[in-house]
Amino acid sequence: MKDPLYLDYNATAPLRPEALRAYTDAAGQAGNASSVHSFGRASRKIVEEARRRIAVSIDADPAQVIFLSGGTEANATALGSVIDERKPERLLVSDVEHTSVLQAFPDFTQTLPVDSQGRVTADVVAEALDETNAATRVSVMLANNETGVIQPIQEIAEAVHARGGLLHCDAVQGLGKRPLSFSELGADILSLSAHKLGGPQGVGALVLRNGLHMEAYLRGGGQEGRRRAGTENVAGIAAFGAAVEAAVSRLEEFETLHKAHHSMEQEILKAAPTATVFGAETERLPNTSCIAMPGVSAELQLMSLDLEGIAVSAGSACSSGKVEPSHVLRAMGAGDSLSANAIRVSSGWASKPEDLERFADAWIRLYQRQHQSSVA
Repeated sequence: MKDPLYLDYNATAPLRPEALRAYTDAAGQAGNASSVHSFGRASRKIVEEARRRIAVSIDADPAQVIFLSGGTEANATALGSVIDERKPERLLVSDVEHTSVLQAFPDFTQTLPVDSQGRVTADVVAEALDETNAATRVSVMLANNETGVIQPIQEIAEAVHARGGLLHCDAVQGLGKRPLSFSELGADILSLSAHKLGGPQGVGALVLRNGLHMEAYLRGGGQEGRRRAGTENVAGIAAFGAAVEAAVSRLEEFETLHKAHHSMEQEILKAAPTATVFGAETERLPNTSCIAMPGVSAELQLMSLDLEGIAVSAGSACSSGKVEPSHVLRAMGAGDSLSANAIRVSSGWASKPEDLERFADAWIRLYQRQHQSSVA
């Protein structure tokens, strides 16, 4: 096997050195962050410094940041526990949301269609809101985990707020890969996760606009301002703060990756004109390519690339390791056959342009082998 090449950052990113140092330093600190003695106060200081780092990085106030276990809990909490003066009777979500949003409250969830590029427009959201008099919560992700397609959140926020709704935005994939300002985005609630940008797994955050009340989803303690019970993961939170700060300070590195992804896609399309790059005609994350190889299943592609030492994925990493047609691609109008042939290539902070060149070479060799065998 050749040297391993990791191109599955959207599933989880390798731990950044800054995050590892912060984690190691904090893990050596004894004391529960809720304890009043000096050890507890030292742990509390670590948590609050991480909260400050994250808030500054996304143009928010530290009091707006609530720590919890990750993106899935953040989404469930945002949709089920954050309330304003009215209890929502309907939840509107885009067809391409992560399953933690789509399956959070299926009994009162209505999905919103996307166009062929995977975008839900503000007009679609407005029309759906105009059809109901129920107090409505809307959830639209910032950037799709499979295609990288970026949604027009600011426009959607204006449509939602003009109709008295509340907007939640799953920004798990966007944080650390593009500029993100909570105040400018316009969402009322934001979900974040550490491990997508080089922090540790098992820690995330929810960001609330001022004035929103939150009933604790997990009860039994006064942590996080009584908004999320459970002893804080001090070391994980410290590493989260360090990872966010490091990622945001180096966003320019993703411009190089953006060019490398574009070149890789062009090389593939030149060798295989019938291949499909999903979301190619709209704005995407700089690190994400979702590509369908005509006539070759994603499962075969994953196995063949793995033998080449290259790690990529098919769809979301939250599907218990199953390789099956993507609901995201189906929503974009791709049939089951095309969806079943798609893989995701996602780079990150430790990736180099030559990594994408190596992937393109391996993809093209596989395509040519399969094409020649089918002709024979």
